[in-house]
Amino acid sequence: MPPVQPSHPPLPAHTLRTLVDRYAAGQPLSCRPVAQGLLNRGYQLATTRGRFFLKHHLDGEPEAIGRQHHATARLAAHGLPVVPPVPDAEGGTVTVLGGDCFALHPWIDGRHRHGCELSRTQSRRLGALLGRVHTQLARVIPAEPAPPHPSADPEDSYEVIGELLARVRARSAPDAFDELAERRLVERRALLRRCAGQRPPEGGEPVAGWVHGDFHPLNLLYGEDAPDGSGAGEGRDPVAIVDWDRLGVQPRAEEAVRAAVIFFLRPDGTLDLRRVRAYARAYREAAGADAGELGAAVHRVWWERLNDFWMLRWRYQLSDPRADPLFPPAAALVQWWTTHYDPVRNAFAD
Repeated sequence: MPPVQPSHPPLPAHTLRTLVDRYAAGQPLSCRPVAQGLLNRGYQLATTRGRFFLKHHLDGEPEAIGRQHHATARLAAHGLPVVPPVPDAEGGTVTVLGGDCFALHPWIDGRHRHGCELSRTQSRRLGALLGRVHTQLARVIPAEPAPPHPSADPEDSYEVIGELLARVRARSAPDAFDELAERRLVERRALLRRCAGQRPPEGGEPVAGWVHGDFHPLNLLYGEDAPDGSGAGEGRDPVAIVDWDRLGVQPRAEEAVRAAVIFFLRPDGTLDLRRVRAYARAYREAAGADAGELGAAVHRVWWERLNDFWMLRWRYQLSDPRADPLFPPAAALVQWWTTHYDPVRNAFAD
């Protein structure tokens, strides 16, 4: 998953001054936009009292963001690499200005690592870390019932494919991306027709619990390597898990599968199953999940990917190209995963 370059404007001076005063963070020295995610804006803030990450939440209610902050503080107290936000003088962590929500976090030096940069040992440690996140979340947040979890209806997907194909074919000057999108949509429709009988059955609800909700390489920070290239030793763990905006109750094993599919996806749309196997075994042990739970999650996430068109919806329905770089390998993965269904399932469940 490539980083999304910052495209948002600088923070207005009066907004910055109000926020710095609210958190008693000293005098501002600089504030510059940093790589923007798809849902929020971020700024690297330097003040006379240190460096901070200032987060502008584009979506979310103050109460929900506050609950996320409370959960991360509890996780940090249990020794997980989570960095709670900075409290203001009254102990609050969310500031609302003009209807917008802001939060201030300590700045963490580090970089993102794609799963294929990780050794097998580091892959195991990554799986164990996510397992610990799930088990600790279950301890620090009261249990809630899981929301309904229906599988995608292929009839709905056929309609989406038809609409997207019409939009692609209506382009007056199609480019290489449009050509790829058309080819993948036609391919996906054929795959769905062939696999329609494999829709996950109703009933037998998966094991659900509190999950991070967006566990992928851009939301983990690893320590920076030394100038000579050293520092990425076998024992290195992430120094911070960030961006808890999607904290919620979901099937936990599905988060484990989705994360692995992002971490260990190669540019050609195949998965590094050797690393997936190391990661999954460690996750199962740390989370107390058995092979059956992971195997069922693989099937549900595969079906989800088979019926998922959000990247093309953004481009052709919303005229938003930010997800375009993610599409080629993600689309190729669906075809490859369908062809290699058993080896992928075995990598998670063996």
